[in-house]
Amino acid sequence: MKVRQKITDLPQLYSAADVAQALRCSEWWVKEQARRGRIPFTKPGGSYRFTAEHVAEITRIFESRPTENSSAAVPVSPALRRRAATTAVPVTSLKARTPRRARHGQSPSTAA
Repeated sequence: MKVRQKITDLPQLYSAADVAQALRCSEWWVKEQARRGRIPFTKPGGSYRFTAEHVAEITRIFESRPTENSSAAVPVSPALRRRAATTAVPVTSLKARTPRRARHGQSPSTAA
């Protein structure tokens, strides 16, 4: 004899908006991460849904822990990183093209 599962035994599914509110981020971010396959989700009926286990896993995925040698590490300011990165790449100055009308020597009234 088969045992029927009660509806109350099913896992609670949360929308992307609910998860975004819980994680204090945008709904767009949650949907984009799901679309790119970076976070776990289920998609019944064509919309992203998340269980409590999914939300816990999302939190673990984006968790940041200090390294064991945190006292020896010297923080580098973002300005120094940017300066070091830009000096290694040669700089090419850009020049705007001349508009098509000016290249052909025609004004809009005489073009017809």
